[in-house]
Amino acid sequence: MKKWNMIIDVAECTNCQLCALSAMDEYVGNEWPGVAAPMPRHGHRWIDIKQKERGQAPMIDIAFVPTLCNHCDNAPCLAKGGDAVKKRDDGIVIIDPEKAKGRKDLVESCPYGHIWWNEELQLPQIWPFDAHLLDQGWQQTRGQQACPTGAMRAIKVEDEEMVRMARDESLEVMKPEAETKPRVYYRNLWRYSKSFIGGSVATEAQGVVDCVEGASVRLIKDGQTVARATTDNYGDFKFDRLDEGSGRYTIEIMGLGRTKMLDATLGASVFLGEIRL
Repeated sequence: MKKWNMIIDVAECTNCQLCALSAMDEYVGNEWPGVAAPMPRHGHRWIDIKQKERGQAPMIDIAFVPTLCNHCDNAPCLAKGGDAVKKRDDGIVIIDPEKAKGRKDLVESCPYGHIWWNEELQLPQIWPFDAHLLDQGWQQTRGQQACPTGAMRAIKVEDEEMVRMARDESLEVMKPEAETKPRVYYRNLWRYSKSFIGGSVATEAQGVVDCVEGASVRLIKDGQTVARATTDNYGDFKFDRLDEGSGRYTIEIMGLGRTKMLDATLGASVFLGEIRL
């Protein structure tokens, strides 16, 4: 049976917030029986865009990651909720707006922090994948409809097809170590989850400082070469998709008939600044 999944491209998200606003427009003050009670006007972020800044000026980038209920197949809320939480045949998780009343304990069951407590209604709530709209024949969610860059895409496919897509397109999920089997997948998640080491190579001759283009740069860890790069016309190099907090690296730079070695310790992303050959 085909089931719903969400694919989000981190590289395409610009933090315009239209997906989050569309969720508020759909649920604040609106009740959808069997799917969702009204969302509070304040305090809930059923679609929440996380932001991460990497590096230091001038080598810096920012990634934006929309996060939401992952509609997991192995959802802790499903295991804990009893008849208050159900998994539909199409893969969507629903916290029953009637049966879940008073179940504040469900909030802490979510490893992603995406069960929200409605104090007024005494009800745990999630983004329900716009199930009421899909049941009416919609082929996209409100967030997908509102996204101007196409960063968010809902698809309904067989599980085997989704596994193939995830493998072939290098899709990832949040917190895979939680083993919840999420149905929200991310493309280019490394822009949020990984780190980089970068620098700018220059040389000085007769009092004039100039960029060094075409220098060979080698990244070494524990005596082994893990990556190679070549400086661009600004003298810049960048080794990306490194594990955050992965420790000490050595950088070897060769250019203009000279060699320079320097060490870097990677916690978060680091820009080494100008490096003179």
